[in-house]
Amino acid sequence: MSQLSPGVEHEQQDGIPLSQVPVGLIIRGLMAMLFAVGVVAGLHGYLGLRLVWEPGWGQPWTALGLGALGLLFASIPLGFMASRWRPTWLNRALYWTSMLWLGAFGLLLSATVVADLLGGVWRLVGEVPDALAFARTKALGVLAVVVPALGFAFRTARGRARVERIQIPMAHLGPGLHGARVVQISDVHIGPTLDRHFLQRVVDQVNALKPDLIAVTGDLVDGSVRALREEMTPLSGLKAPLGVYYVTGNHEYYHGGAAWSAEVARLGLTVLRNEHRVVERAGARLTVAGVTDVEGGRVDPSHMCRPDLALAGAPERVPRLLLAHQPRAAFLARGLGVDLQLSGHTHGGQLFPFMFLVKLQQPVIRGLAMIAGVRVYTHRGTGYWGPPLRLGPAPEIAEVTLVAQ
Repeated sequence: MSQLSPGVEHEQQDGIPLSQVPVGLIIRGLMAMLFAVGVVAGLHGYLGLRLVWEPGWGQPWTALGLGALGLLFASIPLGFMASRWRPTWLNRALYWTSMLWLGAFGLLLSATVVADLLGGVWRLVGEVPDALAFARTKALGVLAVVVPALGFAFRTARGRARVERIQIPMAHLGPGLHGARVVQISDVHIGPTLDRHFLQRVVDQVNALKPDLIAVTGDLVDGSVRALREEMTPLSGLKAPLGVYYVTGNHEYYHGGAAWSAEVARLGLTVLRNEHRVVERAGARLTVAGVTDVEGGRVDPSHMCRPDLALAGAPERVPRLLLAHQPRAAFLARGLGVDLQLSGHTHGGQLFPFMFLVKLQQPVIRGLAMIAGVRVYTHRGTGYWGPPLRLGPAPEIAEVTLVAQ
């Protein structure tokens, strides 16, 4: 048995036309982009100085090294643009190059900073006999650490997701749902570097767990419905007796949140746009609610994140499971009686050292935590975004077993 709170119409557009975006928002976006490009250019200069110029590799190696850094820097913005161009082999190659370099750049930058700090300590406590040899040793040491780390990170990101099993006690959970298994996937990011074959593998892994209910907590895609419709067809193979539920993530809104909601519904998933269903088994009931992403309202006011609306009319003394892409949505769900919120978005940090930046935006990076009085499980992500690399947090499929408290 299921109960649906107030219905919604799904628009078919891929996104909001640029002419409808406020001019001030466009200007702020351009200024932020130019600032970011300037910072990244400066950091490339720092790498060129430390890894190429100071070690004095001689010609033509110094010229080739500096030229390669310049071309790789240019590949980053070009790659982002190529992801929105027609998907030719050349555009795909450009995107792959830019994303691989973006990840390598982050690791090289981190390793070089550490090498400089250690070199500074060495200079303070001991004599450096040969500055040129010292600079070359540091540069080679950085490469010796970063190259194998890149190989490991690539293999981890492209490999099979790990199944994380957790048990959650719930008050008022009836015997009929004791032991029910909710399998969650999140942040799959089908797009320029992840295709239908990757998605089919994920679907097969999920179905092999024989879940009672499946939760898909956003960021399924990096592209428009028009570009990725065929790549998403394996999604229709997800099966669970209590239903397969989906909520939007922020990346859907970069490519048409309403259009993706409609497409996912066409593939047979239940889209929860600030609404809920009540599922029942053997007389026991569970409220499954879902909200749009917390950033959805910026793009489309009708997609404002509203946990209060999602749970309006939900039965009392029935456990409440809330699907919300970002963990910080728990601040909006405060006081609504949510027993468990399933979220993603953070990728667990995905790539060292960027996981330390996640805490600037989210209250938690991964795992089970209490946020604003709401118990939240934050998923590490099943795919990846941007660089096809995972250094630290492995991809995940979560199996959450609900038990009576």
